[in-house]
Amino acid sequence: MSSLLTSAGTVRVLTREESFADLAARINALASHGPASVGLSGGSTPKAFYAWAVQTKALSATAIECIDWHVSDERCVPLSSDDSNFGHAIRGLLDALGVAPARRFPWPVELAPAVAAQAYEAAWAQRSPAKAFDLCVLGLGDDSHIASLWPKCPLIGQKTGPRFTATEWPGRGWRLTITEAGLAQCVAIVVLVSGKAKAPAMLAITCGDYDPKSHPGQLLRAHAHKVTWLADPDAAASL
Repeated sequence: MSSLLTSAGTVRVLTREESFADLAARINALASHGPASVGLSGGSTPKAFYAWAVQTKALSATAIECIDWHVSDERCVPLSSDDSNFGHAIRGLLDALGVAPARRFPWPVELAPAVAAQAYEAAWAQRSPAKAFDLCVLGLGDDSHIASLWPKCPLIGQKTGPRFTATEWPGRGWRLTITEAGLAQCVAIVVLVSGKAKAPAMLAITCGDYDPKSHPGQLLRAHAHKVTWLADPDAAASL
């Protein structure tokens, strides 16, 4: 394992299983201090983490009991859909671990996108007026997107306002997502990255000229002190 300090946070170069073990350890450590919130991500790597965590029993009984589970972004589809990020968390992790319904916080996707975002934001304001996730887990797209903040997204640059909102991603439909303001209020952020296809995005985010409209992952530079990238050797090859 090697560790690199970059403009966008600390990059830990790990195998996939080492990355999963690191993430599980962070979740367990959170739970050891009492109730906490984790915002999961969508994509193939989180799904693999769910299967690994269930198989290895990596999450402690305290974590299963104390963690509130969310997703950092979501498609506007039913939870039963194969496109639902929280649906995958339910089927791959939460049901298998016996997580109580009271610890599950999906976006209210049964509502219209803007209304769903407002309802989710209002619920957060009640529970946690000054803080978003204790641990926000993100993925990274080949195009440098994080959460549902995509290249040229009009939300980029809006540093104030709601922590969670709705946005229409051209060609991909409506999404519900954490915002820049939400990322600023997260206690810690972990980004799971794997595969050589992600290497150019990793390089642009950590070393490229600052242009978050083209490379949304660069938004994390503002929070480098609390960002950890768990990257495999292929993803980190250009650093």
